[in-house]
Amino acid sequence: MENLSRRKMLSLGVALGLVGVANPAQAWASTGSTGGATATTGTGPAWIWDDLADPLMASMVDNGHVPAINAAWGSWVNNNDPLPTGVPAEFTSYLSQVNRLPSWADPVKLARAADFNRRRDTYLFMLYGLGGGIMSTVIPREAKSVYWSAGGANMQDRAAKTFTFGYDLSQLGAFEPTGQFVVTANKTRVVHAAVRHLLPQSPHWQAVADETIPISAADILVTFHSLGTYVHRKLLEWKVPFSAADQEAFLHSWQVAVHLLGVPDEYIPQTWAAADAQSAQVLTPILTPSTEGIALAEELLGLTAQIDLGVTRGFLNEFVRYVLSDQVGDWLGLKRDYVSAALVRTAWPAFILFREGLSPIMPGSFYVFDQFVRALAMLFLNKGTSGATTPITIPTGNRAA
Repeated sequence: MENLSRRKMLSLGVALGLVGVANPAQAWASTGSTGGATATTGTGPAWIWDDLADPLMASMVDNGHVPAINAAWGSWVNNNDPLPTGVPAEFTSYLSQVNRLPSWADPVKLARAADFNRRRDTYLFMLYGLGGGIMSTVIPREAKSVYWSAGGANMQDRAAKTFTFGYDLSQLGAFEPTGQFVVTANKTRVVHAAVRHLLPQSPHWQAVADETIPISAADILVTFHSLGTYVHRKLLEWKVPFSAADQEAFLHSWQVAVHLLGVPDEYIPQTWAAADAQSAQVLTPILTPSTEGIALAEELLGLTAQIDLGVTRGFLNEFVRYVLSDQVGDWLGLKRDYVSAALVRTAWPAFILFREGLSPIMPGSFYVFDQFVRALAMLFLNKGTSGATTPITIPTGNRAA
């Protein structure tokens, strides 16, 4: 019994009816597989966490090693940097196992994805920040986990660290030796493992959570759909030029990213059709407001008061409604500004047409949108100041209240 992993124990619990779940395997049956993997876990990713990182980080947290790790890995930035020193041997051993690309990673596709990201960074900043970022606040499990974890007490710092993940993923050479994303993804995976250990100790989280352990493989996939799948869909909807090769490369970069976060390959969608189907099954039906999510959204949008975005709060509210929906806007209590709504819904499509060379007419609002995008990126990337991105650190506790 001592050798049973938590995954196996929970799978056994499901089989015996000790843990409630509504046919978890069915929801993930049509996802396809990345890297030629075959599904082997009958209960699905909702009952998979991280057998490699979780016990390690429980030990690191409980034995007080986290401050030393945070200090040591501050200089561990580029993918080809040596592993941090001055940390426990078992932590170094873990990093040596995971700090590499999967065998199926395609460097040609990853390079193409990086070039696409460079060419479309304006839209990516908007969609990752005001689209996927705010969508996360109406994903109840994610909102509650973020709110009651240590990061929830300082949302500007938390948002900046999250934005660092997306920024590093989108950079030229992100997966190459001189890039930074492999390291960033591995740091994020470790943080997830620490939170899985810490958050169940929070009575506040226990009081509102419908799960016993946060951030399952399923939760990570849901987040992927609120970012990668959502962005893919919106770019097509906005008629941004997006060749089949670029779409395939963009998906591949996310497939590698999700793998690096510890999700088993058999649950990572192979195609955008599979991703859309998976998203419709596991993301769309769960979107709903929560007390924690409403508070997080207000705090995130309220951060704009700390930096001049060149627009009003009403404009910001209406842009969120535009990229998500009025239903989400109503859930979050975003006050209407119908003048800004008209501007966003008419001028943003014209802005795209002009930027893409599909219209010779520069919209009068061009500089408003251009300044808005740049200021928004600055706000979330480095908290409104010049300099490097916000470093990712491991928490040692939860939000107090």
